[in-house]
Amino acid sequence: MDELKIAMVAPPWFEVPPKAYGGIESVCADLADQLTRQAVHVTLIGVGRNGTNTKFVSLSEVPQEKRIGLSMPEVGHAAALPDVLADLDVDLVHDHSLAGPLLARGRALPTVVTAHGPVTGEMGRYYRALGRSVHLVALSEAQRAHAPDLNWVATVHNAVRVAEFPFRQNKEDFALFLGRSSPEKGIPEAIEAARAAGVRLLIAAKCREPDEIRYFDEVVKPMLSQGDGVDWLGEAGRERKLTLLAAARCLLFPIQWEEPFGLVMAEALACGTPVVALRRGSVPEVVKHGETGWVCDDLDELASALTQVGSLSPARCRADAEERFDVPLMARRYEAAYRSVLGRPATNEERGLQLVSTPRRPVPAG
Repeated sequence: MDELKIAMVAPPWFEVPPKAYGGIESVCADLADQLTRQAVHVTLIGVGRNGTNTKFVSLSEVPQEKRIGLSMPEVGHAAALPDVLADLDVDLVHDHSLAGPLLARGRALPTVVTAHGPVTGEMGRYYRALGRSVHLVALSEAQRAHAPDLNWVATVHNAVRVAEFPFRQNKEDFALFLGRSSPEKGIPEAIEAARAAGVRLLIAAKCREPDEIRYFDEVVKPMLSQGDGVDWLGEAGRERKLTLLAAARCLLFPIQWEEPFGLVMAEALACGTPVVALRRGSVPEVVKHGETGWVCDDLDELASALTQVGSLSPARCRADAEERFDVPLMARRYEAAYRSVLGRPATNEERGLQLVSTPRRPVPAG
């Protein structure tokens, strides 16, 4: 089969892979490395140091994490791309950034864009304006269903390197919230459910940006002082995050928006840790209800599910992560998408890589 040559564009905010928070950058690093193992020629374009085993071009020595939310880092990142691409011999651009796809219409190279965020509202209008100049990849069938008219070419779940995640059969007696300090992540709901269930809750959350700090001060901090059983740990680096995920009785994921994927769920399953989550976004696709966690419809059901996670098998969670959320599968699906966009024949294996939607199941009895 003919070789593929891909330029992959990471966002300007964190190094690849990131040292702590940075789900998109983690996916970019794992995908670039795995594609290279699969004999795809990858040039990764990002910022800061190169933490991967593939060819790397840095557009800035300093990651722009302190400027998240501002437009100029994205615009400057995109403006530097044409000169870099002009010096590369590639077949296709795979763009994970926000502003980079704006340049797709002006170049001959086809552009694949992973929609890492919402596809409704302003972002939906943005992707519609880009039209057929970009080929969109969804992170879940749930995300894709919100805007079925967009130029989708594939649905590819995010993934993790399961073998690098520590597995623990025997869990400790706490639930874990892992995310960032923002309304859509559901920290208050996690606290309420844990206290209602009488389960200890550890909160490891990114809280660096002004909006995150403000939300913590105004909403989260007052709740922490209202009772026992909840510990705020702050942001966890990779090693501490893995230790917490492996030890927790469950990951508590009371998401308050239509999350396109939620990489932390796959990370938890890789550690053999079940997920207790609200039925939003991709949750029913990721969590197998009654097997690898509980998919709930309200806080009462969340609290009830927290008392039942001990009946779920950590080994089953780990096996499910290996089967559905391991990096080699993600990379093969992306390679199939690239070949489809380029009009190149797929292998028999690639033809069998389509996702199968997960049916809805009833929540556990209270």
